Parts: sequence; structure tokens; C-alpha cells
Amino acid sequence: MSTATSPVPERGAQRPSSRSARSGSDEGRPARRSLDELRALAERGAAELRSGSADEASPAEVVAWVAANVSPRLAAVACSMADAALPHLVAEALPGVDVLFLDTGYHFLETTFTRDEVARTLDVRIVDVKPAQTVREQDAEFGKDLFSRDPALCCEMRKVAPLHQALGGYEVWFTGVRREEAPTRANTPLITFDERNGLIKVNPVAAWSFDDLIAYATAHDVVVNPLVANGYPSIGCAPCTKPVAAGEDPRSGRWAGLAKTECGLHV
Repeated sequence: MSTATSPVPERGAQRPSSRSARSGSDEGRPARRSLDELRALAERGAAELRSGSADEASPAEVVAWVAANVSPRLAAVACSMADAALPHLVAEALPGVDVLFLDTGYHFLETTFTRDEVARTLDVRIVDVKPAQTVREQDAEFGKDLFSRDPALCCEMRKVAPLHQALGGYEVWFTGVRREEAPTRANTPLITFDERNGLIKVNPVAAWSFDDLIAYATAHDVVVNPLVANGYPSIGCAPCTKPVAAGEDPRSGRWAGLAKTECGLHV
């Protein structure tokens, strides 16, 4: 398929089916190992994958290691839908893997389009992770446009808390965090134990550059959010994301003008 010219559907168009994280764990899912067992597994993985060394494992090797050590029913991919590189990479070794999409209620139309294309074209299962409140309910309790007055609280309620709840049934979650994205991400390991969420966190593309990501997407003909070609190298909620000039920090368009660089998912 073509990623550059794919049309963005109008609002209200039918979307590919998915399940909601609110539905809880699926029947037949294997039992999770204990936190101590998962901590030990993460430590072993960091050693075997040579995380942080000059010859650390490749993204495909990282995913293969997870596939050999974790049930596919206990793994999830968190995807912002800036592109489909990470879901494609993981699905190559873990077909049918759950892809968690944080459905904040504030996304660009192009982002929901990308989400739908991932559901349509890849061997994955989209899980729409929704906040406890709709945007309208949040506005009624906290006032309109909370994101402009207290972005940290808005992110906590619409991203961090819902993801924390959704991750409860898994042993591993994959992220697309890359070291070059921001100083706060420069020391990202390939694999670690996520104490806050209580499972293993895997960052298989930590060493990739933005060019590496686009090269992978092109080579495998996977969808890229149309906004990426229009100056949005990092894409979050529409009210809090601006285009970035060439040469600027890729994440400088997130919460532009505010003393905030992370939504809280990876800190």
C-alpha cells in the first residue's frame, strides 16, 4: 500500500473493529508470573541483549528474545500511531499481538486514520484504551480545555492512568521510544523492569534514528501518519502538538511554550 497518498476518511466513517481495554482480561490468557520473576527475566534480558553496549541486539533480535521468553497473549505494543513500524516489527515475531491505542478523545483525524490502517493491514489486534471520562465529562468537572491550564493533570487522566490500568494483564509492553528523540530519552535501555506499571518494558528501536524509522516503514510498506510528512515528527493530542521546523528538537512541538516535554508514560 502507499503511505504518502492514502486518503484520510471523513469523521464518522466506519472504523475497523477492535476491543476496548475496559472489557478486562480475555478468557484463556496464561497466568502472569510474579513481579520477582519478571524482574529477574528483565535483568537476564538486559544481559543477553547487551543493552547499552556497542554491539547491543538489533530491534528484530530484541523482539525475537521476547517471543522466546513470553507468551504472545501476555505481550502488548503501545503505539501513538505516528507510524506502524513498531507494530509491524513486533507482529513479525508475535502475530496477533495486542496494540494499545490511547484513545484520548483529542487525536488528529490523521492519527485515527493511521490507527484504522494498522488494524486493517497488520496481523495485530487493536485495543482502544479509553479514559474514565469522556472529554465532555472532563470539561464538566474540571472546566473546558484542561490541557491548556494543567496539561500534566490532563495527560495523567487521559493517558497515564488508563495505560496503567490496561497493562495490568500483561507481562511485557513494547514502546517506540528512541534515544535521539529528547535528552530525557538519551539513556533508554532495550529492556528494563517497569516498577510503576509492574511489568517488563521493552524498547526495541531505542537506537534508531528518525531516518531509520522511515527507512523501515518504506522497506516494509507500512503506514506512516500523514502528519509526519507535514512537519510533525512527534505526534500527540491535537491541541498540544505543533509542527516542528527542520533541525529543531523533534519533540519541541509537543506542549510548545510550556515547561513540559513528556506526557508521563516514560518517566
